[in-house]
Formats: sequence, C-alpha cells, structure tokens
Amino acid sequence: MKTAARPPTTRTAPLRSAAFRRFVLANLISATGTAMAPIALAYAVIGQGGGAGSLGLVLATNTVPTVAFLLAGGVLADRMSRSRILVAGNVVAASAQGALAVVVLAGAASTLSIAACGFLSGAAMAFTVPAGQGVVNQLVAAEHLQQANALVRLPGNAVRVLGPVVGGLVVALCGPGWALAWDALTFVSAALLLHGLRLEAPVTVHSALSDLRAGWAGFRSRTWLWTYTVAGMVVVAAWLAGFQMLGPLLAADVYSGAGSWGLVQGAFALGLLAGALVCLWWKPYRLLAVAVSTASLLFLPLTAMGLGLPLSAVLVAALLAGIGLDVAIVAWTTAFQLHVPEDELGRASSFNSVGERLAIPLGYLLAAFAAGTWSDRDVLLVCAGAIVAATVVNLCVRDVYRINRAERQPG
Repeated sequence: MKTAARPPTTRTAPLRSAAFRRFVLANLISATGTAMAPIALAYAVIGQGGGAGSLGLVLATNTVPTVAFLLAGGVLADRMSRSRILVAGNVVAASAQGALAVVVLAGAASTLSIAACGFLSGAAMAFTVPAGQGVVNQLVAAEHLQQANALVRLPGNAVRVLGPVVGGLVVALCGPGWALAWDALTFVSAALLLHGLRLEAPVTVHSALSDLRAGWAGFRSRTWLWTYTVAGMVVVAAWLAGFQMLGPLLAADVYSGAGSWGLVQGAFALGLLAGALVCLWWKPYRLLAVAVSTASLLFLPLTAMGLGLPLSAVLVAALLAGIGLDVAIVAWTTAFQLHVPEDELGRASSFNSVGERLAIPLGYLLAAFAAGTWSDRDVLLVCAGAIVAATVVNLCVRDVYRINRAERQPG
C-alpha cells in the first residue's frame, strides 16, 4: 500500500516556514516572466504574418502535450519528490522559452518553430501542475491552507499588474524576443530555488498502473470533483479561446494594439491581486459553491469586447473578472486540498487538469475556424454565453454545496 509523504515535523503559520517562503519566492520570480509571455507569444505569431488560425494552432500545440502527459505527471507526483519534479519541469520550460527567444530575435521564427517550442513547454507543464498541487499540503497545516494558497498567489499577482503593461511596452519597443528571453531566465531562477526545497518522496509498493487505476476510482467516486471538471472544460476553453486568442487580435484591430492589450492584461492582473487579498480575510464556508460562482465573472470582458465597448469598459470588466477568478482559484484549491487525501492529490489533480485542458485545443481550433466565418466579436459573445451556461448547470449539482470548510481528509 501507499502512504503519504511525511511532512515537516512542524507546520507553523505559512510565512514562518523557510521552505514555504522559498516556494513563494520561486513562484514570484517565475511570474515576472509568465506575465509577459502571452503578449510576447501572440505578437511573435502576428509578427511573422500569422492570424487567428496560426495563433490557434500555436496555442493548441502548447496544450496537446500537457493533456497527453498529465496522467503520467499525476502518478509521478504521488510517487516521487514533488520538489524534484518541479525543478526538472522548470529547466525544460527554460530551455523551450530560451530556444524560442533565439529564433524570434534572429528573425527566423515561423508558426512551426513557435509551435515546436510550445510543445516542449506544454510537456513540462504536464508534470509541474500536479506536483505543484501537493506542495503546500506538505508545508502547511490544514487550518492555514487558504491563507497559504492566497499567499502563494499574492506576490505573483502583484507582478502581473505591471508585467503585462511592461510586456506590452517591451514588445512594442523592442519586439517579443526579449520578453521571451526574460521568461526563460525566470524559469532558471525558479529551478534553483526549488532545488533547495527537497521534499520527501512518498513510500509506494504498487505499480504505476495500479496507482493510476486507484486514482481514477477516487476521482470518479467524487461527484463534486468530476462535475466541476466537466464544467471547467467549458469555462476554461471559452475563456482562453476568447480572451487569450481573440483578445490580442481584436486589440490590434479595434484598440491600439500591444499597448492597449497590455493595459487589459494589467487590469485583469490587478483584479487577481485584489482577489488574493480578499482571500486573506474572507473565509467562505461553502468553498466549492463560491469557486463556481465567482469564476463566472470571466464572461464580463468577453462580453465587453464582443459588444465593442470602449477600452475603459473593457478594463473595468477585466478587473472584475480577475477578482472573481482569483477568489475561485483559492477557494477551489483549498476545497480540493481539504477533501482529497494527501497521497491522492497528484492523481486527482491530473484528472481534473486533463479534463479541463482537453477542451482547450478544440476550443482554440473551433474559435479560429469560427473567426473565419463570423466576426471576432460574435465569437467572443458566444464564449461569454458558454461560461454563463456552464456555471448555471454546475450550480444545479447538489453535491457542490456539500464541499465546505471541513477538516482535511485522511490519506
């Protein structure tokens, strides 16, 4: 049988733990590059003559390996040291972004080369996502989980407020290659910090296939988990296809290009920061119901852009969407950590993530195809409607209201 990895002997308040501070710092440094990367990637594609179809292909190629390897990543996260997995994933991501920066700066970028680097980054993410879900549980006591989850996101969200604005300016003045180079450097720095974390690996005697089957059985038995995942497939796909893919294209046509899109990204990041601050003091009892409800605010900026509202209205909508999303993420993460046994977190996270990410390539491709038939604004409004519909359906699941602020489940 398998037992959970033995946590540190003392689980104090989050910021009193040196290991937790190291984990937060690694996330903070990585966030400075991640905040610039979406703008840089979008305008790297646009700069070599690509449109919605090319950008959709690049984003889909980044997502496909994540989906393909997530289950393997989840099994490894429950069998190996999670800190070692995070180090390896950051090194691979640094290599991919560094190579992409080189080809963009050299003027040799093509849709194929950008997609190839994205494929490598996506593969790395397949292993870091499930590993990262279980790290906080190994560092922090159950009563501090929500505070810790908010603190993990808080500094990164603070960086994201200015990061997209700076990224937009860097792209506009120097080109996307330099923003991608900085992203690669931050991955290297994060890997060095995480190398010192040295979390223990779990003790296991079962085969990887047996662990995968047991993880699927646990995921399938939790109605609240798989229904949230199904709804998330719709919400995430609609949001990324509308905001991440069509957003910069619409900004280039309707607003003032990279600069204005950087402002929109900055407003969204400011909302994320505000949402993390809210979660430091507001501790809702019905965690999952709150997560489902607040995530629905993502429909606001898609609607504002779809209706062709002024940039000021889009900025307000992006701000509110950011607040809602970060409250949803912290509430969901806390509920997940409390109601899934610690030694199943990696596999349960991988099934949840693969479900949500499975719809993303299809969403990108469908949005790219629809943009060739309909206007970008019409596609954005359809994406906004899909988010609202998925939220309403998910809130009709009775089991959602059972997942509240309870004690952590035993491993």
